[in-house]
Amino acid sequence: MAIKFQYNKTSLTELGKQLKIRQGALPTLQNKESALRLEVRKAKADSDRLLDQLEDALKRYDYLAALWNEFEPGLISITDVDLYTKKVAGVKTPALGEIHYELKSFNAFVKPAWYADGVAILKELSRLGIESEVYKEKARILDYNRRKTTQKVNLYEKVQIPGYQEAIRKIKRYMEDEENLSKASSKIVKKRHAEEEEASEL
Repeated sequence: MAIKFQYNKTSLTELGKQLKIRQGALPTLQNKESALRLEVRKAKADSDRLLDQLEDALKRYDYLAALWNEFEPGLISITDVDLYTKKVAGVKTPALGEIHYELKSFNAFVKPAWYADGVAILKELSRLGIESEVYKEKARILDYNRRKTTQKVNLYEKVQIPGYQEAIRKIKRYMEDEENLSKASSKIVKKRHAEEEEASEL
């Protein structure tokens, strides 16, 4: 990225301000990047853990497989899932609130005794599946923001900060050369004046 500047004090001051801003922001961005990296790992681990729990639960209830044929398919359904926003390292992420179920009424005297347990099992399995998806989405959002933060860190660290430093160096060098030329030319002018005065006195 080519930094536009002019060889004067105003440009030097402006570049100095911009450099200071970026040097001040860089540690914060680096901290945010490492915090996001950690949170992505945690969210992925939580999602995987919940999927494992779901698998374990399905295996645990495998012995009920034959009984599920007797279970009424539309007896329980999910009507709504409450999600709320939780900020993690400055990034808005989803978090699971309550899962709302609709349970059709059934006659406990006519239906098998395990129906109530079946409802509880389905609630548990659905919660594990939904919560795992929420963590997966959380990991995706955090990872996207981590990549954006990494790009900004790299831009500041590898492009802008060195670019501003180089521009400031060039302006300072140019101004020093100008000052030296100015001093040298004023010395030459003084010397000429002195020589002219000497010549006029003779």
